[in-house]
Amino acid sequence: MSPTAILILIVCYFGLLILISYFTGKEDSNAAFFKANKSAPWYLVAFGMIGASLSGVTFISVPGAIEAKQFGYLQVVFGYFFGYLIIAFVLLPLYYKLNLTSIYTYLRDRFGIVSYKTGSVAFLISRTVGAAFRLFLVAKVLQLLVFDLFDIPFAFTVIITIALIWLYTFKGGIKTIIFTDTLQTFFMLVSVVVTIVFLASALDLNSIGDVITYTKESNLSKVFFFEDGNGPQYFWKSFLSGIFITITMTGLDQDMMQKNLTCRNLKDAQKNMVTFSVVLIFVNILFLVLGLMLTQYAATHGITASKDDLFPTIAMLPEIGIVTSAFFLLGLIAAAYSSADSALTSLTTSFCFDILDIENKPETKRKGLRKRVHIGFSAVLVLVILLFDFIFKDVSVIWELFKAAGYTYGPLLGLFAFGLITKIEIKDKLVWIVAIIAPLISYLLNLYSKALFNGHEIGFEILIYNGLFMFLGLLLIKKKA
Repeated sequence: MSPTAILILIVCYFGLLILISYFTGKEDSNAAFFKANKSAPWYLVAFGMIGASLSGVTFISVPGAIEAKQFGYLQVVFGYFFGYLIIAFVLLPLYYKLNLTSIYTYLRDRFGIVSYKTGSVAFLISRTVGAAFRLFLVAKVLQLLVFDLFDIPFAFTVIITIALIWLYTFKGGIKTIIFTDTLQTFFMLVSVVVTIVFLASALDLNSIGDVITYTKESNLSKVFFFEDGNGPQYFWKSFLSGIFITITMTGLDQDMMQKNLTCRNLKDAQKNMVTFSVVLIFVNILFLVLGLMLTQYAATHGITASKDDLFPTIAMLPEIGIVTSAFFLLGLIAAAYSSADSALTSLTTSFCFDILDIENKPETKRKGLRKRVHIGFSAVLVLVILLFDFIFKDVSVIWELFKAAGYTYGPLLGLFAFGLITKIEIKDKLVWIVAIIAPLISYLLNLYSKALFNGHEIGFEILIYNGLFMFLGLLLIKKKA
């Protein structure tokens, strides 16, 4: 596709999103922005959450990591499933019982105001880093395919990227996102299927059965790794990490839970979560099969691209055809924006409720305050993405994302676990200190793990260690009986 054709495609795509925003954002109220008036159909929420959960990082990095990681990522995905069940039947009943808008209000009721603010700040940092990682990846791809050819600087690409998200979310907020995420998930899945169909034909695989057989027989489709307990892909490390990643990055994350809290009642929210958890396994398998076929296609045709460059490079080859290339771009943009738009909304929600205490502000000032915060976080995302461009040059972004999440979500995991498992009261004013020390100890443990533990290499399970250190730290500041 020519750069001009790509620009036209992007303009048409965002024109459709803005049209959806026009109809869903007519009610420019805080109730619609923050909770969609608690009227969202659970099946729309479930389908839209697929795209929000996967994002552009999964779209690019999971297929690109096959050569190095094989199908080992599926071990983490199996852990996700059990994590989602814990969310559905442990956390959601709590959130609905307390009728929360921000889930971190629970920490205020359980421990006190400092714990509440600490949990909220941990989320704000975590989600800002996560959203910036995802948008950074997509902005780099768009820069390579389009904007470099027009001599447009990367900073301008990033500003336009964030401005478009702001444009279709600034009125309707989460109410708009429920519908735009549904559309974006559809485009993302169609994109993957179209690419697989093309690659299957190119690799002389003429039926679904051929694709399944090809996948089973490939030496890159190994799923389970039990051989090296010290390795980062060891099954139990990956599986348990998947459970805790899900609990923290979904169940303790305002972004993902805000969607669930838009459902009419707890039963609908649970149906959404269980359905979503099952479908997500098959969707991730689809991405892994795509990665296997992309890797084989590259080897067959002498293509040297790897990691995060693999899918974009092949998808934009002239012999791929304009239809496949167009669907790739649609899928990439949809995957990125389906997570980033809700992130911007949830950051706005958390800051308004948890930091600015918007519910206690005069009614006449609430809407204006919300809009200023929304613009402010748009600017923050631009700055963080530009910082990532300076730091990261050659990485597989999904692995960096999970590493970052292990440090930033750990304090949240420890706080919520301590609150739910124990009835111990703590010295609330000291919680923020523990929340700083726990990630620092985790970082040092990760840095020296090979030397300390006879070659043991810490992977995604750094999140578990971080949460454990937070939990133990809270025990140290318990109130005396």
